[in-house]
Amino acid sequence: MRKWTIPFVLFLLCLIFLVPDQGRRIQANAEADSDAPVDPPKVEEKLGAVPNGLSTDSDVAKREAESMSRKSLRANAEKFEFQAEVSRLMDILINSLYSNKDIFLRELISNASDALDKIRFLALTDKEVLGEGDNTKLEIQIKLDKENKILSIRDRGVGMTKEDLRKNLGTIAKSGTSAFVEKMQTSGDLNLIGQFGVGFYSVYLVSDYVEVISKHNDDKQYVWESKADGAFAISEDTWNEPLGRGTEIRLHLRDEAGEYLDEYKLKELVKKYSEFINFPINLWASKEVEKEVPADEDESVEEDETSESSSSEEEGEEEDAEKADDEKKPKTKKVKETTYEWELLNDMKAIWLRNPKEVTDEEYTKFYHSLAKDFSDDKPMAWSHFNAEGDVEFKAVLFIPPKAPHDLYESYYNSKKSNVKLYVRRVFISDEFDELLPKYLNFLMGLVDSDTLPLNVSREMLQQHSSLKTIKKKLIRKALDMIRKLAEEDPDETNDKKKDVEESSDDNEKKGQYAKFWNQFGKSIKLGIIEDATNRNRLAKLLRFETSKSDGKLTSLDQYISRMKSGQKDIFYITGASKEQLEKSPFLERLNKKDYEVIFFTDPVDEYLMQYLMDYEDKKFQNVSKEGLKLKDSKTKELKESFKPLTKWWKTTLASDNVEDVKISNRLADSPCVVVTSKYGWSSYMEKIMHSQTLSDASRQAYMRGKRVLEINPRHPIIKGLLEKVVTDPEDESVKLTAKLIYQTALMESGFELSDPKNFASQIYSSVKSSLNISPDATVDEEEDVAEEPEAETKAEESASEDSEVKDEL
Repeated sequence: MRKWTIPFVLFLLCLIFLVPDQGRRIQANAEADSDAPVDPPKVEEKLGAVPNGLSTDSDVAKREAESMSRKSLRANAEKFEFQAEVSRLMDILINSLYSNKDIFLRELISNASDALDKIRFLALTDKEVLGEGDNTKLEIQIKLDKENKILSIRDRGVGMTKEDLRKNLGTIAKSGTSAFVEKMQTSGDLNLIGQFGVGFYSVYLVSDYVEVISKHNDDKQYVWESKADGAFAISEDTWNEPLGRGTEIRLHLRDEAGEYLDEYKLKELVKKYSEFINFPINLWASKEVEKEVPADEDESVEEDETSESSSSEEEGEEEDAEKADDEKKPKTKKVKETTYEWELLNDMKAIWLRNPKEVTDEEYTKFYHSLAKDFSDDKPMAWSHFNAEGDVEFKAVLFIPPKAPHDLYESYYNSKKSNVKLYVRRVFISDEFDELLPKYLNFLMGLVDSDTLPLNVSREMLQQHSSLKTIKKKLIRKALDMIRKLAEEDPDETNDKKKDVEESSDDNEKKGQYAKFWNQFGKSIKLGIIEDATNRNRLAKLLRFETSKSDGKLTSLDQYISRMKSGQKDIFYITGASKEQLEKSPFLERLNKKDYEVIFFTDPVDEYLMQYLMDYEDKKFQNVSKEGLKLKDSKTKELKESFKPLTKWWKTTLASDNVEDVKISNRLADSPCVVVTSKYGWSSYMEKIMHSQTLSDASRQAYMRGKRVLEINPRHPIIKGLLEKVVTDPEDESVKLTAKLIYQTALMESGFELSDPKNFASQIYSSVKSSLNISPDATVDEEEDVAEEPEAETKAEESASEDSEVKDEL
């Protein structure tokens, strides 16, 4: 023992002297490089935890408190300088490409999805690359450390080697800021923007220090870190939890970005931007659960006393035995406890990636409700699921909603938001594209997912992308085909007369669907005819309306043409406020008598519609309330000659009323006369619409009013009698007055407004006097003068009389 004692004592003395010396060396190194702390010790294996080695001494903390970041790069890390001016690069990325901070999460999840795609692709030929255990789970995990303000996003993707970290996270910077800007301005390779580097740098919108921990199968685990202050560092990771494979990004959030530590906010962002990512996205979320815990002794005593007082003396032996058993059991109480568990955020699958033949109707309905945030049980009227190939490849799903939004047309020209969302590689980009679908189809719900569009650009830049024009053209064609198919599958829309064949349940379900569509979105089709000249004929096929022969059912232009009389060259229509009003219109008398069908247009937008829809299938449209109506009448020439004295005299008499001409009518049967307008002027209904406009200017509208023509019915007794009076005495004032009265009456019946209603009323009253044999000079009796009494006295007398009446009743 003695021979070992002396060496052991000497060994202890050496240790005592060496340990303080080592401590002094560490302190000296820290003072020499205050920005570079020593190697940090290992910390607990907890995702999102901040390593103790990141702490700094008091001088460093005081100096860095003035800067944006409070973090420092690791001492043992290999440092690199960005080749471009980072502040300039950040200015381009943040101010030019990203209009809101929320998209940083979209970028990181998109990058994680790409990494998972790569490892899945490699696993197709080599299954061993996936490893074992949790490494085989291809998923994305999001975790919060609220205390330290850290947001972590982890994936089990392909991971990055040390060289990958250096290159991938510095691609844009290496190319130089000026070169990057030049490529953008000259419309170079826009897919450069979609590289991992630029999308990754959106993290500096919300954080001032970022760690990227990554493990590749072919390399060790490394940490990339940077404050975006001109440098980044890479070091071997010997203190964090081993990832196995994949990448974890830790964002040390700024103080003003505290909203991203809210679980609800993160769920909302994932739902908005990354709902259809192929891989599961899990959030380490808190949850309150009820748990039974042992009750306190005091509470147990109180419960025992209560049970004893409530027990009855008449209880049987069995009940006493049960009570005794219960008393032996430990007393518990329920308390709420916060637990944490992984919560799946993207349970909705991207059905547009599947073959349309493999997707069921129930899946389409569920997908629509998720997309439209519609929680009702109503099914969409129709949907179209298709893939487009060629110069631009994309997949799309379009839905016709069951109901129109209440403000669909109120904000028609002001709303920028579209119901069709644009995705690029299953990542949501925007729903505010004016060029993705025309406004008249803004009622459609759906999405477009393209693999060829650039991912990380702003809405303004993407709108100028040439691919959008191709996408828009194909979307319009598919949307119109979907609506046309909806009409063709509706049994009410077909002309087949197979009434004997029993209708299937599918036919019953589709019956009346197009009528429902038209009632909800018919105005959009009309607006499309006005706005979209390219597809005007396709849209015209979708028009529906009631006619004088449709018996309240909707009719298409094709059905109208199929029922046209032989020799009929024009499509007859009339516009007005309601079908009931139009059915009684004098303009239809002769047409009904000759069995012609007339279309009823009762929507105000129809007046504008017919200014653009001039013809259909080589058939011209003819407004029966305007000049140009051609109906054969063998006696027209003879009647014109015989009534020439009346038409010439009447035109002169109505010169002050701006009547251009008086003609023999070929459209009247029972009415004495009617007022028509010129072919390209406003109809009576259009005049009312324009007068009702808030900012209308009557003086400027005068030139648009059609020239009025009075058409007379030569077979009507009033017109015949007037002709006799004119031939006998053309200067008779009473005849002139009667002629003007007839004209004003016809003007009202034709739908026009009188310029002087008071004068018209006076003439009517004069005519009534004459029919009642009242002298034209008879006046209204004057009211007798009654002395006015003071108001106060009158009220007193009224109250006194009321009191006396009450007494009498008593």
